[in-house]
Formats: sequence, C-alpha cells, structure tokens
Amino acid sequence: MAEKTKSATTTAKPRKPAAKKNGSANGASNVTEITVTREQMTVSRELTKDEIAQLAHQLWLERGRQHGQDADDWFRAEQLLRGKAS
Repeated sequence: MAEKTKSATTTAKPRKPAAKKNGSANGASNVTEITVTREQMTVSRELTKDEIAQLAHQLWLERGRQHGQDADDWFRAEQLLRGKAS
C-alpha cells in the first residue's frame, strides 16, 4: 500500500506597502533642482581617432583645403571635441 502524504499549505497575508522615508513630516520631498548647461558638462569617454579625423577634415575643408596645417587641424579638433576650445 502506498502512503499518502499531505502537503502543508500556508496562507500568506498581503503585505502593506512600506512607508516612504523622505525625512519630511508632511510627505513633501526634499529635491533641489539643478540646471547644468551643455558647456558645463565634461566628457568622460575617450575620443576615437575617427571622430577626431572627421572633425579635422571638416576644419581643413573650412580653411579652403590648404595643406601644411594638418597637425593644427588635428589639435584643434581634439580641443573642440573635449570642449576646451580657446
């Protein structure tokens, strides 16, 4: 004869949502709005050679395709992309 086993069943009580902790007695949040302009943001990623080369080429075109200043165009492109244009 095979024995029958009973499985234990429990009824879970529904949980109440946790109270929000915001440090304010009346429930208002303590949020301060901060505005940052694009110029104030810093670039945290590395620039690729392709990005620099594309901008340097554009600078060369804008200069009228004059040769002999490729290093200047490259340096200026790097500075512009990093937001350090002078």
